[in-house]
Amino acid sequence: MNFVYLSPQFPPHFYRFCVELARQGVQVFGIGDAPLEQLRPELREALADYYQVNSLHDEDQVRRACGYFVWRHGKIDRIESHIEIWLTLEAVMREDFNMIGPKIPQTDIFRRKSKMKEVFRGAGIPVADGELFRDRAHTEAFIKRVGYPIIAKPDIGVGGQDTFRIEGSNDIDRFLSQKPSVDYFLEAFVFGDLFTFDGITDQQGNMVYHTSHTSATGVLELVVDNVDLSYYSLREIPETLRSYGEKSVAAFGIREKFFHFEFWKEHKTGRYIAMELNCRPPGGYTTDIMNYSADIDVYREWANVIVRNRFESGVKRKYHCAHVARRFEKSYRLSHEEILAQYGANIAFASEVPLIFAPVMGNMCYLVRSEEESEIRKMILAIQEKA
Repeated sequence: MNFVYLSPQFPPHFYRFCVELARQGVQVFGIGDAPLEQLRPELREALADYYQVNSLHDEDQVRRACGYFVWRHGKIDRIESHIEIWLTLEAVMREDFNMIGPKIPQTDIFRRKSKMKEVFRGAGIPVADGELFRDRAHTEAFIKRVGYPIIAKPDIGVGGQDTFRIEGSNDIDRFLSQKPSVDYFLEAFVFGDLFTFDGITDQQGNMVYHTSHTSATGVLELVVDNVDLSYYSLREIPETLRSYGEKSVAAFGIREKFFHFEFWKEHKTGRYIAMELNCRPPGGYTTDIMNYSADIDVYREWANVIVRNRFESGVKRKYHCAHVARRFEKSYRLSHEEILAQYGANIAFASEVPLIFAPVMGNMCYLVRSEEESEIRKMILAIQEKA
């Protein structure tokens, strides 16, 4: 099998996808904007070939890179990046080089929030009221119908980037004057806790692995309000959430890929409301949280699905595993050394976070795990308690 992996060096921990493919006999070809000699040794060893481009945003350069691989090695079977921003680029290359996987029409559904809403509704899953932005009059009419606050976000966007929380007429002015010239989606604000439904499907679209994570904070609050991120995996997935997740996977037709669905659990009613799909692994170190929560290796198992169409590990959610973030500009009661001394037995991983992720993920990350949810909550509070 010939497999092209886009941006194999970023995010840094995703190099393991290439390593696991190579271990199973796949010829992995990398396309990235970093010089080959700057790639970590394990990644260089895993790549059968590499083509450096000036920018992955340059579609023609990526097309030439794929053509080069075909010339040298024969037909390309798959292309992947596991990064939201490159989903459309993947689809274009699949169409140009006749590869298996989502093409442009399906990928457009995977990326446009307006189209996601239609799929969720068609599957009978509740969604927040939302409409594509037209103009100020339309925005004011939408607010009159659903009430303040609302969210205005790019129809195609990643995380909380270029997202506006509108709570009054001044915020409407700010939104209209500052918004980029892209399609925007208006959505009623949901007061609730965030829950995810994450996993992997096989080549026929069967769900071979799934899990769930929860957080009291959304991405917008992390970026706008500088809140410290924390979220953790669940050992037991609520039945309604599981049902909505399974219906969503089927409705979107996800095959041979990771999925990451986000839902709000509304405070007032307790109902789950679908927010969006990300057809990729969940962000940050969540793939490692998956591993530490069940003592598995999702990097290897994803490669198993690609090569042999099976997820080989038996999955038992042994632990709750949490990502607990801290920011360098804040003062905390416990020092890093005190955290290690007090919670060392529970800490699976601790590291600084790459600066590009810091606005959402924080500057310092602790992955802690415990069989007890109450203990996870206590560790989150202690690690993030201010001085």
